[in-house]
Amino acid sequence: MLIAIGLAVAVLAATAAPAAATEYSSALKIRGIQYNAPGTDDNRCKGGNTSQEYVTIKNYSKTATINLRGYLVKDAAGNKFKFTADHYLQPGDYIRLRGGNGNDSDANNVVYRDNCNFIWNNTGDSIYLYKPSGAGADSHSYKPSRDDADGNGYITFH
Repeated sequence: MLIAIGLAVAVLAATAAPAAATEYSSALKIRGIQYNAPGTDDNRCKGGNTSQEYVTIKNYSKTATINLRGYLVKDAAGNKFKFTADHYLQPGDYIRLRGGNGNDSDANNVVYRDNCNFIWNNTGDSIYLYKPSGAGADSHSYKPSRDDADGNGYITFH
């Protein structure tokens, strides 16, 4: 009887997790994504809205500060951004990795990709976060029809 109950609990636990997520032991996780910038997509560096598309990365540790230098963010098509400068996330802190150009700022929780092309597909995509060692830190796939119930272009993962 206990084996059957344990098996049932294991099956329920396995089916409760979203199929589109992979869990890692990393404290640094993809909090959410603004995959569809408000307004009509316009990737001009001046006057466009690429900076309104972003991924939020959060430090979920209660004690450790994490330096983003060397972390890599990538999509399913292989577009990628590597953090080449020091950006420290205190416990509970986050940063938004935005498209376009701007001034990176720890105080304003923002890093710009210095690329005016949109990366995240409005129809769905996959996001991968890799540690400097190359090991996976977090990943998620999204489809607006499945994951964006209010249709605002933003999806929360954690």
